[in-house]
Order: sequence, then structure tokens, then C-alpha cells
Amino acid sequence: MRIAVNTRLLLPGRLEGIGWFAHETLSRIVTAHPEHQFIFLFDRPWNAQFIYAPNVVPVAAGPPTRHPILYRIWFDAVVPGLLRKHKADLFLSPDGYLSLRTSVPQVPVMHDLNFEHHPDDLPPAYRRFYRKFFPRFARKAARIVTVSGFSKQDIMDRYGVPAEKIDVVHNGVGTVFGPATDEEKVAARRKLTNGHPYVICVGSLHPRKNIARLLQAFDRVA
Repeated sequence: MRIAVNTRLLLPGRLEGIGWFAHETLSRIVTAHPEHQFIFLFDRPWNAQFIYAPNVVPVAAGPPTRHPILYRIWFDAVVPGLLRKHKADLFLSPDGYLSLRTSVPQVPVMHDLNFEHHPDDLPPAYRRFYRKFFPRFARKAARIVTVSGFSKQDIMDRYGVPAEKIDVVHNGVGTVFGPATDEEKVAARRKLTNGHPYVICVGSLHPRKNIARLLQAFDRVA
């Protein structure tokens, strides 16, 4: 099978949430499945660190997608031609964006619908884009992948997608993480907080991140 993949968020030195997700999952998928060919579609010159195995074919085609208008140009004017050229059997999109102008089966990963619940957290142009096009992407998709049962139910309720069309694949944990020994815990507390318990939260300071509830939980276990 020839699987085209939206890899526009694989940016060296600039990996963020979905970029890390794409990096961690794709690096494992392509090495686990040498029988398939993967066409990585970049919107700018690629970096060799993201070409994980010999069965990866990197393709760069602009324009760089830095604005909702450019999203539509790239996904609807550029991507369909690339899928035809490389005879793709499937288009996988780790950030959920799809092309509305191709007949190639597409599978988006829709991590959540935060833009539906907290639209004011986003600039107006991005908010309008997400709320206009993600329902269309959900209808266009051959299948949808999401990362939790909550998000699956949300997609079903908001967009009327049947349950059997959505697969839940939970996020994993990077290999750099692991249980700390008692000695390591004591040393870290001594270094960071003068021996007091602490919690680290990596994420943006938006109400939708539910940090207040995190602090309440920490109070109960610390």
C-alpha cells in the first residue's frame, strides 16, 4: 500500500503538541511496516531526521501553511495533485486537516474539538476556519482516529458521525519518561522545591486545560 501522510508539522527544533504526536507515531509505524511505502508530504524543505526508514519518500511542495487561507490552497490545490502523482491509496493526516477535492480515502486524527467549546481561545480567522471546515472533514473522512472516549463522543454529538466510523487510539508515553527511584525523588525535591512535593504541568494557560482541577487533585495527594 502507498500511504501519503500530511507531515507539515514535522519542523526541526519546532515540534509542538501534534508535531510530537506525528513524530512519535510515524517513526514507529513506518519501521513496523516495511511492506508499505509512505509518502511524506511537507509544505517546505524537509529535514533528514524525519525520514525514518527506507520506505519513506519525502516530497516538499509549498506554499508553507501559515494561515487558514494557505491551508485551503495547500490541501485543496496542492495535495490532490500529489496524491495522484504518487498513486496514493490512502491519505493520513495527524492534525485532522483533509482535502475536500480528492477521491483518495482519507483518515484524519481529530485530537479534540476545543475550538467548538472554547472558540475565544483562538484568533478569529483560525476559529472560523476550524468551525467551518472540521465538520466537513469529519463527513469526508473514510474513518476518524481520536485519542479518547470523550473526544469520540464529542465528535459523534457535534458532527453526527456514527460510532463505528471512529477509532480511539490513546496517546502514549515517550521513552524518556519512567518511574523515579525514591533517591531520585528526594534529590529532585531538594533541588527544585527545598524538599516539598511538586507537580509539573506542561501546557498552555487556558481555562480549557483544567489546571484548577489539577491543583485541587494535587492538594489531595501531596
